[in-house]
Amino acid sequence: MSAAADYRCLRLRVDRGVAFVTLAHPPLNLLDAALTRELGRLGKQLAADDAVRVIVFDSADPDFFIAHSDVTELRALDAAALAAPVTEPGPFHRIVDRFRTMPKVTIGKLEGIARGGGSEFLLALDMRFAALGRAVLGQPEVAAGLLPGGGGTQRLPALIGRARALEVILGCQDIPADLAERWGYVNRALPADELGPFVDALAYRIASFPPRALALAKAAVDAAAAPLEQGLVVEENLFRQLLGSEEAARRAERFLALGGQTRAAELADFDALVRGQGDAGEAPA
Repeated sequence: MSAAADYRCLRLRVDRGVAFVTLAHPPLNLLDAALTRELGRLGKQLAADDAVRVIVFDSADPDFFIAHSDVTELRALDAAALAAPVTEPGPFHRIVDRFRTMPKVTIGKLEGIARGGGSEFLLALDMRFAALGRAVLGQPEVAAGLLPGGGGTQRLPALIGRARALEVILGCQDIPADLAERWGYVNRALPADELGPFVDALAYRIASFPPRALALAKAAVDAAAAPLEQGLVVEENLFRQLLGSEEAARRAERFLALGGQTRAAELADFDALVRGQGDAGEAPA
């Protein structure tokens, strides 16, 4: 792992077949171009490393796993380019789907907040474990005039069912760890002081098994699922339509004006930011 020192947003160490990847991109671990590029490079590196059998993702920030995608970067995307339909999954889809399809086992250890693209990154992993009383997941994009465009509309219904996925996506409310566990959004919700030891023990246990058996067992389980690529293409085209709209631009501006993408505002009352994106800064009556 000589390339580990090249990462600026990630910390990487490998021990006994387990690659431990820590997201370290302050102040909020925003899913911006820098973090996305490094996740893409990391995926290629670890997929090709025969010494790695399991990958565990966590965060250096106890409050934020990945806050959400960078709204300022989304606002800067070219409207004409967004209007052109796509026929295959986009770059972010390909990056996160590599962690789903690679012949390694991928695990998310969630101690803080994972909204929007952060939730979608976790959904692409093989397993997710969350800290009770601390971990929060959510998809707040509809409140911003968008829809989850990083796989959320496709992966979430497969995990928790259509009705609950619609509640998450259309309700734009945070889902705490205990409810996430009941719905199947995460594998287990554990007391915060038990989360790390449990995930580490599971990762080391899995890594002790034959790598070919791990890879083929994962491939066999994936074969039971319906084809994902077509749904991802539909999601991307619809997301691009919304992202290029005047409504989305206005709501993004309002979100930032209310303090979005600042640590204080996102920790204090994220729901106020969600509701405040409306015309009058209030939820409709």
